[in-house]
Amino acid sequence: MTHQFSLLPGLKYPLPPLMLDANGRTITSAADWKNHRKLLLERFQTEMYGPLPLKPNGMKFEILDEFDDAFGGIASCRLVRISFMDDAAPKIDLILYLPNKRRKVVPVFLVLGFCGNQTLTDDPRIPERMGWNPDNCKVRGSVAKDWMIERTLMRGYALAHFCNNDVDEDRLDPSVGIRAWEDIQINRTLRTADRGSIGSWAWGIHRCVDYLLTDAAFEAKRIAVMGHSRNGKAALLAGAMDERIGLVISHQSGCGGAAPSRGDSGEQTLDINTRFPHWFNKKFKTYSDAPKSMPLDQHQLIACVAPRPILLSNAVGDAWANPTGQFSCLQAAAPAWTVLGKTDLDVQTQVVAGRLTQGRLGTYLRQGKHAITADDWAAFLDYCDRWIK
Repeated sequence: MTHQFSLLPGLKYPLPPLMLDANGRTITSAADWKNHRKLLLERFQTEMYGPLPLKPNGMKFEILDEFDDAFGGIASCRLVRISFMDDAAPKIDLILYLPNKRRKVVPVFLVLGFCGNQTLTDDPRIPERMGWNPDNCKVRGSVAKDWMIERTLMRGYALAHFCNNDVDEDRLDPSVGIRAWEDIQINRTLRTADRGSIGSWAWGIHRCVDYLLTDAAFEAKRIAVMGHSRNGKAALLAGAMDERIGLVISHQSGCGGAAPSRGDSGEQTLDINTRFPHWFNKKFKTYSDAPKSMPLDQHQLIACVAPRPILLSNAVGDAWANPTGQFSCLQAAAPAWTVLGKTDLDVQTQVVAGRLTQGRLGTYLRQGKHAITADDWAAFLDYCDRWIK
């Protein structure tokens, strides 16, 4: 088995080996991989994302409102507040749409968004949350068309959504959020840079999974987590770390997501650490000028999703996200699925625009730029139809 990948497309330097353990031995069994995966996830938290927050005591799920006439009566809507024993801890407001015509167990998209839940619908009953960009986030129903929400529900899927700002505000100097709450608990100066917001958002996804699995309508293998851009980074990390998530869609996640730190184009480690110092930890910044010295790269994080399906979706006009490098990382991660006995991978060495591949290592590349479009969502539905429906 090859231990060192050659220089794949989209890479400036070769990737570090995937299938060697800490002692330099080749991973040859599922048991070996299980131990190696645990080590990799620990190292990603040490080297890049920071340790994910602990789950505060006394988690509570409160249904704030519920009605069965959403989207003209095709779905029921439930507004859920996820909170903890300490009222000062952040609260997550999750919106959940369930198709009214459904089977006993329902596949669900769990989506991490930039804006409040009101952007999914023009229904005035949904409370507003401004989110990351107040100018864009205050428009009711602004994402409903491109996200194909009604079609998603009619295809038999539930949809759950929350705003990343509920967990950690996407700015350098917040005084609220899970990291600020942790700092206050131990009387530590509030972290601004280096606090690991990507890991915080992944933690928020995990708390929403906690809630979903209290409802008999959902089961772990039918939860698909999806995020776009920086939220795609968090979705990938959340799925890699939590095996209760059945499927991962990392959409245009770029550097710090599915794209390699050793990338030859698009956003580089220096760029992302300079522009968004709060997304990662301090150690990751030591690799800004020397990414090839980093002992990890993103093919190893992708591999931690194995044996579950993962879809990497991108756009031809989004060179900043380095789609070519992302697909090379996906290709390089394939041995993790192989050692776990999975053969239905459909690994693509060349990704064709407009074509969805539906193996366990799924790819989708469309024309256009950095956004979530109706074409993207159609691909998400078709991919999930195979794996979790």
